[in-house]
Amino acid sequence: MPEIEFRSTMTVELVRSSAHDADVLFAARVSTLGEQTLEANQLDGAATESDLKRDRGLINYLMRDRHGSPFEHNSMTFYVRAPIFVFREFMRHRIASYNEESGRYRELNPVFYVPANDRNLLQVGKPGAYDFLPGSADQTALVQQQTRAAAIHSYEAYQRMLEAGVAREVARIVLPLNIYSSMYVTLNARALMNFLSLRTKRAGTQFPSFPQREIEMCAEQMEEHFRTLMPLTYESFNANGRVAP
Repeated sequence: MPEIEFRSTMTVELVRSSAHDADVLFAARVSTLGEQTLEANQLDGAATESDLKRDRGLINYLMRDRHGSPFEHNSMTFYVRAPIFVFREFMRHRIASYNEESGRYRELNPVFYVPANDRNLLQVGKPGAYDFLPGSADQTALVQQQTRAAAIHSYEAYQRMLEAGVAREVARIVLPLNIYSSMYVTLNARALMNFLSLRTKRAGTQFPSFPQREIEMCAEQMEEHFRTLMPLTYESFNANGRVAP
């Protein structure tokens, strides 16, 4: 049987992108200038300070007044490796394209998520207003021990069925939600901002969100790529309360 691996991290890699602040500006200005005028006015050199100020102002106007469609003319594809329970939360967002590895067609690798020592364990409060607090050392040890034991037991059962000739699509039914899977996620900036507004917790946001920590770990990495690719859009997103336009 393959060696079972436990980890507490999420993998997010930017595979490819066509996403720039210029995409937003081009899409917005075509409505008033027309395509031919835009093409004639494109600059070959670096943008001036005046250009940057004007571009920042237009993006901020679009974000503030929620003119969202110009933010859709771009694309980012991420490779994500995370536990299956995280993917089920991802797929609640019907604003992206997903392709996930299949347990019907390949034997799943024995890689399982186990919460790190700093993962909050206690849920205190009422629905919609929970606080999540650290557990005791004993609670942390219990969660980690039981998680490992359940994963080992389940994967051994999975292997026994495969060795007996049972189809992969049947054998996989005993595997727990903390087994890692992988997928590609493709979405545009407008969709990503919607995702980030719901799956990150930030002070000062217009509509506070309280995401499960594991999907927030993915969202934080996606946000860093977004910040680098589209700095003016990212700046405006934060300045306007992290509300998707």
